[in-house]
Amino acid sequence: MKKIGIQILFILISFSPLYAQYQPNWESLDKREIPEWWSDAKFGIFIHWGLYSVPAYAPVDEVEGIYEKYAEHYYNRLLTGNKLFTDFHNNRYGENFKYADFAHKFTAENFNPADWAKLFKDAGAKYVVLTSKHHDGFCLWPSTNTPHWNSVVMGPHIDIIDTLSNALRDEEIRFGLYYSLLEWAHPLYSQSTIEKWVDTHMIPQMKELVNNYKPEIIFSDGEWDYDSKTLKSEQFLAWLYNESPVRNEVVVNDRWGKETRSKHGGYYTTEYDLVHNQNGIGDNADHPWEESRGIGTSYGYNRFEKSNHYLTSKQLIDILIDKVSSGGNFLLNVGPDATGMIPVVMQERLLDIGKWLKINGEAIYGSNPWYSNKIKKYENIAFTKNNGNLYIIIKKWENEPIEISGIKSAGKVEMLGYGGKISSVYRNGKLTITPPTLTIDQYPSPYAWVYKINSFSE
Repeated sequence: MKKIGIQILFILISFSPLYAQYQPNWESLDKREIPEWWSDAKFGIFIHWGLYSVPAYAPVDEVEGIYEKYAEHYYNRLLTGNKLFTDFHNNRYGENFKYADFAHKFTAENFNPADWAKLFKDAGAKYVVLTSKHHDGFCLWPSTNTPHWNSVVMGPHIDIIDTLSNALRDEEIRFGLYYSLLEWAHPLYSQSTIEKWVDTHMIPQMKELVNNYKPEIIFSDGEWDYDSKTLKSEQFLAWLYNESPVRNEVVVNDRWGKETRSKHGGYYTTEYDLVHNQNGIGDNADHPWEESRGIGTSYGYNRFEKSNHYLTSKQLIDILIDKVSSGGNFLLNVGPDATGMIPVVMQERLLDIGKWLKINGEAIYGSNPWYSNKIKKYENIAFTKNNGNLYIIIKKWENEPIEISGIKSAGKVEMLGYGGKISSVYRNGKLTITPPTLTIDQYPSPYAWVYKINSFSE
């Protein structure tokens, strides 16, 4: 009996907040390591989909700033009286047409979650992050905290999170959720009622998402109005890490209060290369980080983007190479239209990335950056290492020999996807690789090429 009592006491102590592994303060929370699966994944897909996909408008040539081209900010541009947006809205829909009326036009009639999941699998993505709720407050699940303003009651009448998460997991793709900590027009989201907002809406809604859908990533956003103490982010993360059903595998970002980016939380974030704090981002980074961006100028679908606004497959693959070889992940966004169709140009870009990764993925997945001040700096060459091998990633074909100094040993050199012999000489700590002369049909890929140095040591 005494032994049973001691066991019960031990269990009670283990689950007591006083003895929890992580305490609700940044000093404790920041000690949690990023789960290895995310650091190894390297490439993910972001999905911005919601009511803003109906008007699908933002200026692309008339403005200079990055944020000004975001179609997903349509509602706020109307609320703040942005002339470009109000003129477009009034001319297209009329002055009496409210943003809420877009809910009936958000039909998702062509939404096929299995097709989406297959596309992302073919793209080589290891995780997908869906907008559960953007700043307009419209939810893609039947939230008990937003019982009417959601995709089950209005619009498509679908629990989008449930259907997509199941399809992705069937393809063995990790699933995550974007969540906005703010809502532009919610009556509780104000200075005088912010505590009630946090306690009765924001945190309960996030816990509902975690408990119901078990996301392995939480990409929070919209944190810039209040600090993390006001938003009680530390309390939420302590619950997430200690008690939630995803406590062991969940990954979070750094957007938990206006002071937290590149400082607190999980991995650090940039978007369209906008960096809020250079520490921990880029070469010699000492903290996991991720760049996100759209294929065009916006995250949400913008039907007014033209071909010149979209990055080419080559440019996107180069970005992937640059981010991974600098220690980061790359989260590439797609914006489906209101019917649930992912634009063909976006599909083509994703499939091209997937074809490249199918050949060269071992230089990306699970890799680490390789930096050395003993090598010649090549403008169009990046380096990664993985499982005792060094990978030289060539973004622009090099005809001249490539020299790498300051390494202790180097085994066989090969080019991924090419079966021919690669000529190389290792002497006195220097490896010299002579590029092969290839015909057009011998190149493994039209975009970038990878030399693999087996049994490499520094």
